Amino acid sequence: MTTEVLVLSGQSLDIAQVVRVARERVPVVLSAAARERILASRAVVERLAQEGKPIYGVTTGLGEKAGVRLEPTELEAFQELVVLSRSVAVGPCLPTEVVRAMLVVRVNGLAVGGAGTSLEVVEAMLAMLNAGVHPRVPAIGSIGASDLAPLAHLALPLIGHGEAEFRGEQFSGAEALRRAGLSPVRLGIKEGLTLCSANAVSLGQGALVLADALGLWQAATIAAALSFEGFRANLTPFDPRVQAARPAPGQATAAARLCKLLAGSDLWQAGAARRLQDPLSFRCLSQVHGACLASLELAQHTLESELNGASDNPLVLPEAGLILSNGNFDIPAVALQLEAVGLSLSMLANLTVERVKRLMSPVFSGLPLSLTPLGGNRTGLATLQKTLTALAAELRHLAAPICLSAMPVSDDVEDHATLAPLVTRKTAEILMRLRYIVAIELLVAAQAIDLRGPLQLGHGVGAAFKAIRAEVPPLAEDRILSSDVERLHNLIADGTLLRQVAAAEQTETATETEESFVLASPG
Repeated sequence: MTTEVLVLSGQSLDIAQVVRVARERVPVVLSAAARERILASRAVVERLAQEGKPIYGVTTGLGEKAGVRLEPTELEAFQELVVLSRSVAVGPCLPTEVVRAMLVVRVNGLAVGGAGTSLEVVEAMLAMLNAGVHPRVPAIGSIGASDLAPLAHLALPLIGHGEAEFRGEQFSGAEALRRAGLSPVRLGIKEGLTLCSANAVSLGQGALVLADALGLWQAATIAAALSFEGFRANLTPFDPRVQAARPAPGQATAAARLCKLLAGSDLWQAGAARRLQDPLSFRCLSQVHGACLASLELAQHTLESELNGASDNPLVLPEAGLILSNGNFDIPAVALQLEAVGLSLSMLANLTVERVKRLMSPVFSGLPLSLTPLGGNRTGLATLQKTLTALAAELRHLAAPICLSAMPVSDDVEDHATLAPLVTRKTAEILMRLRYIVAIELLVAAQAIDLRGPLQLGHGVGAAFKAIRAEVPPLAEDRILSSDVERLHNLIADGTLLRQVAAAEQTETATETEESFVLASPG
């Protein structure tokens, strides 16, 4: 059990912290400054509500009923109805790690001080998170104009309704709280709307997706480096002077990463490269991987700015003593950047698939057809091309933008939405398929290295090769390959591949990489 505690200030939450809370169950507390902002914001809500001024969702109805005034006696009861009436999500429930990410993201949003929720309700959400009471939240129902439906389900156990998981078992929301030693809260004015009106699904799951995507980018570059070794590729396209001549975002970083993985390889020796110019799936790696990295980094910056922003409508301005209607719940930048991530990962996948096919082709690699050492009627790795093609086709289908597909709702008052949670969810599906594609490249590239004969592999590549061979043996006679792919998929997914490569690279020196470019030319 970790002794780390995350202090939420409403100003500095990042993707890595969301991941630690969601997956490592790091406990969370509020900063003193966040508590003060929450109290100040709540005071404004209570004062203005008592004055009877029209405030959206506080003294009026919601959506198409924004013009309906509530009676003073209805104000508190209405907030529970807001949660109950918006609990309309359907389909399979979100994974526990996503629910935990939603909770920490929403609490941090409340800590910004624009929501007007009572400190009691915020602390009750924190207590639920820290105790491991995880509401069951169906995945389908949000169009991204705030994640109203899933957040309503997230709030249900807090008020004694719905269902929740606790210590691996499913209970009613009230029973889960009881078993955790907690009690339901009674919602005050504005609090039902505040619990629902945010983007915690899009941002919470988006944080997990981007963390996974950045790790998968690293794994994909490792797999590519293995292919470079097995193919005996030319490294001159990755000379720092080539990268400097076209300073596209991410390109030099991608080239440097590849070269670091290959540091110490005999590929740097004169005559090691077999061709003057390799196929573009090898030669253009830094351009494609670099563009993908740039897309991931921009998405990370965009999402982290949203993690620490106030998305509440209406928005409480404590210093001015005002509550203003607004559109801060709309997150087109997040949706658009995640769409770009999906497209860039799809292009990276295409490059990976083509490298694998070149390795299997004697015309390009100079190795036995389909990398079988037995020849004759043996299939070798050939049929994996069908799996690759199926995965790549699904991946490209998922990469098609969906953020422009929303339709007007609420009697056409809400005539715009980003579908951000759908974009986030399909990006997670893209990652799953890409992880399998990268696993297949690991398998194929390792086979090519074995067939090529004794090689001096780069430090990072050598560590990756050892990790692969600890999971799957070289292919001799034809055998079932799906289990091999699954094992390598898990090697990527659980972080083992990255950890073993990182450990090996600690002994590498930058000099090896930089001085080798003068030698990298075909014989």
